[in-house]
Amino acid sequence: MSQPIQPDCLPLLIGSMPLDDHAAASRLVMQHTPAIPVWAQLPVFPEEGMVPQFLPGMPAVVEKNGKTYIDTACETFDADLLAFFEDYMAAVASPEQLPGSRFALTEATGKGVAALVDTLAGLKMPPTAVKGQVTGPITFGTGVKDQDGRAIFYNETLRDAAVKHLALNARWQIRTLGRPGCPVIIFIDEPALAGFGSSELISISKDEIQVCLKEVAEAIHADGGLAGIHVCANTDWSLVLESGVDIVNFDAYAYFDRFILYGSQIRDFLAAGGFLAWGIVPTLKPEEIERETVESLFAAMQARLTQVEALGIDRRAILRQSFITPSCGVGSLSLDLARRVLALTRDLSAKIREEL
Repeated sequence: MSQPIQPDCLPLLIGSMPLDDHAAASRLVMQHTPAIPVWAQLPVFPEEGMVPQFLPGMPAVVEKNGKTYIDTACETFDADLLAFFEDYMAAVASPEQLPGSRFALTEATGKGVAALVDTLAGLKMPPTAVKGQVTGPITFGTGVKDQDGRAIFYNETLRDAAVKHLALNARWQIRTLGRPGCPVIIFIDEPALAGFGSSELISISKDEIQVCLKEVAEAIHADGGLAGIHVCANTDWSLVLESGVDIVNFDAYAYFDRFILYGSQIRDFLAAGGFLAWGIVPTLKPEEIERETVESLFAAMQARLTQVEALGIDRRAILRQSFITPSCGVGSLSLDLARRVLALTRDLSAKIREEL
């Protein structure tokens, strides 16, 4: 991998914030991670939930009796599907058409992106990079249902449509966020992968998952972006490390003992130039957020680095190929706890970077 940036343990955020004001959220981001700002996803707004935010633009979307689904039984379904794929082909042929297309976030769903663009326009110098995020195809495909309550992932045509929809949204984000002339990182957020191998995803194969992830990652690469995958719990990490992404974001606070079991894949991933995004700052339990300090997390990080170093990887190389992140987004936390997580992430990053 030939990468346009060197992480050097810079702080990076996941995206969700417990605010109801996008401009205020953007200011909070800039206070803590000005080198790599992220657009804020505010789940207090229903249209910014992980699935609803990326659903507009999909074919045959219906809202009825308080539910939103894809109606494969409606009279216009075939025509809607055809129009979707025609629009997809046109956008691939002429990506400059992506703004205003069905693949872009709408005025209602894209307020976080708009706020970050406004923020970037006011900077004297472009940041090191900018980060966006898209709900992953497995999480999206298993979260969106048809009229019978069946996940669209199990309908091969709709699965294909979903993957292509998310892939082009990622490309739109790169073109929108990259205007200051800096690299763009797009995280594919895949909390559903925590269920891989369980009864929840028992009928979905590793190959099916990797095909979907690789298509989105390749779309990100097509516009010069860096592709990352964020999984906020445990999963089959070989699946993620071998998915063709540039950055793997894992919960290094609670699940490092599971992640390090994939030693050969971690070694190969780093040797190929991949980056690790260490989710070492806890977000799940308020008592952990309140208890941990920069010093305690620094000690925990040192112990974990030693284990990765034992795989035969130079410690300095690990640090240069690492980001520091919270273990997940902070959208479900109180504002005080969220601020503490962001401050811990920023300050821990600064302390680790003293080693470089």
